[in-house]
Amino acid sequence: MSDVIGTSGGAGAELVRTATISNRRGLHARAAAKFVKLAATFDAQVTVGHRGTEVSGLSIMGLMMLAAAPGCSIELKVTGAQATEAMDALFDLVDRKFDED
Repeated sequence: MSDVIGTSGGAGAELVRTATISNRRGLHARAAAKFVKLAATFDAQVTVGHRGTEVSGLSIMGLMMLAAAPGCSIELKVTGAQATEAMDALFDLVDRKFDED
């Protein structure tokens, strides 16, 4: 389960959403790699946060270091020319359990 927690309007707006990790293994190497591969396809800057730590959405190691286990919430922040498209695609990937379960 995931939900929108906020957005800010205007040009260069930062989109912010909270997503719940619901796959069985959490944000492990394979899931992180899928996230990074998808994030890299957009003209957008992606940041992922968990428990006060924020990392680049383009860093497999950074995402793994968040140690987001099943049931944990992560905060997705996206800015840039394709922010909306990136947010929708990344949120959907997490919501689909990284196509694992």
